[in-house]
This record gives sequence, C-alpha cells and structure tokens, in this order.
Amino acid sequence: MQRSLSVLLLVVAASTLALFIPVISAIQANLTNLRRRSPDDDTPSLCAQLIEPSGYPCTEHAIQTNDGYLLALQRVSSRNSNQRVQPGPPVLLQHGLFMGGDSWFLNSPEQSLGFILADHGFDVWVGNVRGTRWSRGHISLSVKDKDFWDWSWQELALYDLSKMIQYINLITSSKTFIVGHSQGTIMSLAALTQPGIAKMVEAVALLSPISYLGHITAPLVQRMVGMHLDQMVFAMGIHQLNFRSNVLINLLDSLCDGPLECNDLLTSITVIRKGTFSQYDYGIFKNLKLYGQTKPPAFELNSIPKSLPLWMSYGGSDALADITDLQHTLKELQSTPELLFLENYGHVDFIVSVKAKEDIYNHMIGFFRSLGKSASS
Repeated sequence: MQRSLSVLLLVVAASTLALFIPVISAIQANLTNLRRRSPDDDTPSLCAQLIEPSGYPCTEHAIQTNDGYLLALQRVSSRNSNQRVQPGPPVLLQHGLFMGGDSWFLNSPEQSLGFILADHGFDVWVGNVRGTRWSRGHISLSVKDKDFWDWSWQELALYDLSKMIQYINLITSSKTFIVGHSQGTIMSLAALTQPGIAKMVEAVALLSPISYLGHITAPLVQRMVGMHLDQMVFAMGIHQLNFRSNVLINLLDSLCDGPLECNDLLTSITVIRKGTFSQYDYGIFKNLKLYGQTKPPAFELNSIPKSLPLWMSYGGSDALADITDLQHTLKELQSTPELLFLENYGHVDFIVSVKAKEDIYNHMIGFFRSLGKSASS
C-alpha cells in the first residue's frame, strides 16, 4: 500500500511538473534572449524609456522567431493594480509601418490606448516587429548585414506576429485580444488565415484596416507606385532606406527612428500596383520552387473563422486605408465585423488624436467586454 501511494505521488508530481515545463522553458529562453536582445546595448528599453516613467508596471520579454530574429515584447499593467490580483484578459497591440511599440503611448496616460487598456484591467502586451528600435537582434546576423533586412510584411505576419501570439498564449494560458493599426492590421489578417494561430485569438480590433490597396490616395505613395520605385530599388541592390534623409525628414521625422527595411515598404508598393492580397512574389522560377505555381498564392480571407469576432474602425479622411478597399476586404470575410466610421479621421488619428478615447477606444473596449471575458472596470 505504501509503495502504491509513493508511486501515485511520483506520478502526480511528474504530471504537475510536465504542465510547467513549457512555461519554464519559455522563461529560460526569454532570459537568454534578453541578454542578447539588441546589438545596441545602450538603447534603453521601452519599459524604462516611456512606460515606467508614467507610473505603470512594465516587464520586458524577448522571443525568437523561427528564422532567428529576437523580438521585444513589453507587458504592461495598471498603475493602480494590485500585484496579487490575477491579470485580466491579455491584449496584444501591434503597431504599423514606420512605427514601434511606443506608438501606443505617445499621448498622456488618459489619452494613450496602451495606458487606457491597462487601467481598464487588461493584461497589455506590446509587440515590436523585427527592424524596429527594440527588435534589432538576431541569433547570427547583425543589422549591418544585408541579409538581416531580407524580409517583407509577410514574414512580419507569419513569423513575428504569430510567434508573439503563441508566446502570450503559453505564458497566460488564455486566448488573446488583438489590436492592430495600419500595417498591424494587414499582418493580423494574414496571420489569422493560419488555423493554428486563429484558435489562440479571442477577438480582433483593427484601426485603419488594410489588406487590399488598390484605391490608395496618398500622393507620395502614388508617386512611388507610378515610378515603379520597388523595381528600381531592388535592381540597385539597396536594402535599407534612410527616412531621415533631407528629402523625407520633414515627412517622416516623427514616425521613423532610423533605417527602414526596403522590402517591407516595397512589397506594399507591389501589392498596391497589383491590387492583390497575396504572399511575396519572388518571380516565376522561385515561385514555382516555393509555392509550386508561377504566381504567389493569395491569403484567403474567407479562411478566417466565422466564429472569430472582428471589430473595425475606419476614417473618411484616410488616404492609406480607402473605404472601397475596405469594402473589398469585407466581402472576402465569412463574418460581418462590427464597424465604426469616423468621417474626419485620417490614418494616424486613430493612435494620436486626443479625442480617440471618446471617439474610438471606449467603443472598442465595450466590444471586448461584450464577449464575456470582461476586465475589471
């Protein structure tokens, strides 16, 4: 009897330990990645630079993508939170093109979405894709290597965002709310076409949603498309664009903190010209090798589960996320998203407007709470 009891206790102990092994492994990998997080050791973390000075508890996390990039994630909670209370439902904030995780904290704590969600009891996670200020690490490459920059938004969706969602799911044992802005929306839509990722997501809120870009009206982007800038840059072998050059400094100084990965921007230009929402076009021969067909396969929006709740907010003055293109996206989806239209909102207003809390964020939080996984008030 005593031996049977001992065996039973060993089985229970082993089973319990097995449940924690994935989390322990993730934490160990996180600590290792933090030590080699960035080639620039003098760069202060986002927590230290922007979030903690505002009085909000913040912890740094680092994850490794399947192709070796080291990405920074920040976890933020309310400045009024009780550390002994279980965190609310997790929500991942995914920034747009030319931006980083700091884009969710640019205004005061009362006006910035990252702070607002934390104060409403959500377990806030802040994503930073490869190449941004806080995600410039790699297991073998330096930012000075051209291969470090050899990727497009497709990798951001299928590698970066997907890995973030998997990591949050592992740490919290909970499905995640996703909030994306601009390029963060096209990444989200692409990632959600993957069944294994969609099942880890509770609901999705998209600000200035983008997938199809056939009716974009931004003058600068139209000129880039018209002059076939993507083909010219690739032909010249350029891998980074410095948007702090004299030509573009006035336009993008407030949005971009350094070199921009060319493929990311230029792939978007190709998408605009072709009017498609497809995977990367490597040319006929490489397409045949990788995809088994001459043209890249489309991201099938109708493969996003009908049961996945979607919420979208778009503006009448948005030169990048055109209403006609949004309608094209809506026709492709199985479900009918909840929509919020704001006539006077432009593309960046969704994250920097001092009225966004009343105009947008309160509605979005109400949508999340209506799904039955409410955070505290």
